[in-house]
Amino acid sequence: MKYCGTLILAVLFASLALSEDFKTTRGKVYKDATVSRVEGDGIVLKTKTGIFKVYFAELPQEVQERFHWAKPEPPREPFYSRLAAAAEDPAVLAKIIAAGASILASVGLVINYIRSRRQPTIGAGRTSRRKAVHRARS
Repeated sequence: MKYCGTLILAVLFASLALSEDFKTTRGKVYKDATVSRVEGDGIVLKTKTGIFKVYFAELPQEVQERFHWAKPEPPREPFYSRLAAAAEDPAVLAKIIAAGASILASVGLVINYIRSRRQPTIGAGRTSRRKAVHRARS
């Protein structure tokens, strides 16, 4: 029981030691703030006036490094825009057209080969009415 008072004082001093000032890149200052939670995109600060979430992009480089945050990579350029930029060059455009023509020709050859290998179907349903009537009378 006699250590209870010392424990309370230690907790109070520890909370005071952890509070610090955070200044954003835009100049906003959070005085005597404690970090209550670290999230993937920022930190949550508790101050006397309230609870605030500050994004890592708004904090200085030193604070970002302290909380092990790395700036995300910019999104990659989509494929079709690279293809459109390549098509502006006449040599590249000729290669694209040649590749497309060779693909279409090979698909046509494969289809023609498959059709030639098929067995012909019996054309009983394709006879004309006149022939069918003539066969029925004979």
